Amino acid sequence: MASKGATLELAVLGLLHDSPLHGYELRKRLNLLLGWTRLLSYGSLYPALKRMLRAGLVTEVATDSPGVSRRQRIVYQITAAGSEYFAGKITDVGPSAWEDEDFNMRFAFFSRTDSEVRLRILEGRRSRLQERLDRARTNRGPAGTDRYISELQRHSIESVEREVRWLTDLIAAERAGPEPRPGARSPRPAKTPATPTPASRTPSSRTPDQRTQHKSVK
Repeated sequence: MASKGATLELAVLGLLHDSPLHGYELRKRLNLLLGWTRLLSYGSLYPALKRMLRAGLVTEVATDSPGVSRRQRIVYQITAAGSEYFAGKITDVGPSAWEDEDFNMRFAFFSRTDSEVRLRILEGRRSRLQERLDRARTNRGPAGTDRYISELQRHSIESVEREVRWLTDLIAAERAGPEPRPGARSPRPAKTPATPTPASRTPSSRTPDQRTQHKSVK
């Protein structure tokens, strides 16, 4: 199982892979990435950044703040070593990629991986949740258990069932291949030239005998 610190560091590298960020913006984007279940504090972010600086995964650059303030602020950038480390870790399909927090972070960066990696992580996550679901159903309390304990168990089971269905849909879509881009036009079939009917022929298209007959009738 990956530690929370390792998951956070990988998320930081993923965000810095797009563009350099200062601490405030980095924390804001990490909170959006990690979701409402976890609010990241500066007390967790800055120690992680210092570890990454010592490891050579990121570097910091002082830039002038906009506006009247002359204070400089620190912007963090990913290094070549950090990019290499991120590329290796994001394609790891081991059991740690199936755990709750690590899976959410991996899923946010699925566009950086190929279909085979995505499928293995999705299938591993579904297998892990199915085990959790079977265990929860087996260990469910007997009839007459405290009402609120029963409700909590029911809620947990239904939540896992929903995620298993969601994962099953994602796996089916991944196996089906990429969907057409929104707004993409399908190629139009080639038009076949219309065959002129006798009624639509012009005088010039008549044979000499037909033109002679036409004059004699007049």
